[in-house]
Amino acid sequence: MDYAGLVKGAALKSLKNQAEVVINLTDKHGRDEPSFMMVHRIRPEINKACGSLVENTSIRFTEMPSGPPTLATIVIELYGKNDAVLRKTANKVAGVLADTEGLVDVDVMQDDLYTQYDLVPDKEKIIRSGLSVDQVNQIVFLAFKGMPIAVKNTRDQQDQIPIFLRLDDETRLVEFDTETALLNKLSSLKLMNQRGMMVPLSEVVKTRSTPSSPTIFRKNLKNMVTITAECDMVSQVYPLLEAREKMLEILGADYNITKVPGITTFMFDLNMVDNQTDAKMLLRWDGEMKVSLDTFRDLGGAFISALVLMFLLMVVYYKSFALSGIVLIGSFLSIIGVIVGHWVTDKIQLYATDTHFFLTATSLIGFISLMGISARSSLLLIDFAKSLIADEGMEKKRAIAIATATRAKPIMLTAVAIILGSLLLATDPIFGGLGVALIFGSMAATLVSLFFIPVLMDNAKAMMPDGYFMSEIKVRKGTWCIITDNIKSLFSPLRRKK
Repeated sequence: MDYAGLVKGAALKSLKNQAEVVINLTDKHGRDEPSFMMVHRIRPEINKACGSLVENTSIRFTEMPSGPPTLATIVIELYGKNDAVLRKTANKVAGVLADTEGLVDVDVMQDDLYTQYDLVPDKEKIIRSGLSVDQVNQIVFLAFKGMPIAVKNTRDQQDQIPIFLRLDDETRLVEFDTETALLNKLSSLKLMNQRGMMVPLSEVVKTRSTPSSPTIFRKNLKNMVTITAECDMVSQVYPLLEAREKMLEILGADYNITKVPGITTFMFDLNMVDNQTDAKMLLRWDGEMKVSLDTFRDLGGAFISALVLMFLLMVVYYKSFALSGIVLIGSFLSIIGVIVGHWVTDKIQLYATDTHFFLTATSLIGFISLMGISARSSLLLIDFAKSLIADEGMEKKRAIAIATATRAKPIMLTAVAIILGSLLLATDPIFGGLGVALIFGSMAATLVSLFFIPVLMDNAKAMMPDGYFMSEIKVRKGTWCIITDNIKSLFSPLRRKK
């Protein structure tokens, strides 16, 4: 019962047809292949070799969870009152997940239905045969189930060692799942009565076939069936969207489907009504995928809140909506670099190592961090240009050019420091999105600050300080000439003269 077993439901694996194999890997520095690549490589081989040996075999590969403690990456909870409709719908949902690219280890956490045969002792025949009911019960239990019949003492053990007796598998197991095969097996087992005669068990025991009684799972006082799936070399958001569209298309023919309203569900949960039985069901998404969606929602709200708060603070400081808007526009343009960076990194990783690099929840943390980096560079340029205009009476275009040229080197050094510090994060499987966001976002923020923000500053009337009057001056340099000054400043920084 390790941590993965406690989280992934190993405590439920207590039946004879269930097993768990724990594999310990060497340290990651002592092998060339990471663990997720090992699983990706051997999963199809194991399923091909072992999946078809026994019908309805389900094989799952579980890694020690490095993320949130959830049952699986993608978990679908299906609620309803009609058990037959729940079972039918769960199999259809599992089929959709199995046909979705990127999803593997699809499993329905529900007992299979089978025919159960009960052995009922015939008391009248037992008495006539010279046997006892207790003798028949114990022999049947001993033959098929087994029990301790004696103990053994040893010097090496303080407690007595029980001696367990049961028929071997060849004699005990029934070859075919039929009542006839069971009766033939009972005929081969014989008991000796008081007169020394051998009596077959089939003469004193009746068989009664009954349907199996599957385990009922309940959550929040509602019957529930859980369908789980894992992602193979892909972020869970992408197959989720594809699987959901397939469910709406395939299940729409047999069910009346409506979306569950609410921002907390992202409208992914579905209400379903069976067209034949009018049975109502609720399809709810859970698991690591749900945690990721909640994280996207919370971080997205935090991102918008930070933008609004930053805008209000700058309005109070500059007393200008225009200058505050310039800083926000620069922050939004920097986000384009993050998206492009993820796309470029994904292509490079895919061609180099056959792995993907998708936009993750940690990338949104990089979005929020990037706002401060981009806003800082823009504020440096705005404050420096305003001080040149106010203190030295410099013409606005010239002041913006000098401010941009002078602050280009500190802005670039800051970006280089962030990029170098984020290189280690970019290789991490969990925080790789944060590293990529900071690297490419810093590049985009630097370009936006040096080439786009000055253009917006030139067209902002709020750049003129309060109480300062300057008549409109016609200059030869246009707005885009500022970019030329900035490029030149990278090689020969301008010096400000009084």
